[in-house]
Amino acid sequence: LFKGPTAVAYAKDEVTAAKVIVEFAKGNEKLQVLGGSLDGKKLSVSDVKALATMPSLDELRAKIIGLLNAPASKLVGVLQAPAGQVARVVGAYSKKG
Repeated sequence: LFKGPTAVAYAKDEVTAAKVIVEFAKGNEKLQVLGGSLDGKKLSVSDVKALATMPSLDELRAKIIGLLNAPASKLVGVLQAPAGQVARVVGAYSKKG
C-alpha cells in the first residue's frame, strides 16, 4: 500500500479517521482509499468504507445517554399530566363561575 505518493490518517477513534478520509475522497477524484489497518489486521477498501458508516464512539455514547434518560423524562411527563389536567379543570370552573 505504500508505493508512490501516500498519505496516512489516524485518530484515537478508529471510525473517525475512516469517516473523514472516505468523505474527503468523495469530493476529490485524485484521492483514492487503498486500504487500512485496524488492530494489526489489513482492511480492504470496502472494509474501510464499511467502517466509515459506523457511528463514532461519541455518537454511541450520546445514544446510550439518550436511552438512559428517556424513561426518566417519560415518567416525569406521566406524573405531571394529571396535575395539569386538574389545573385546567379548576381554571375552567373559575372562569365559568
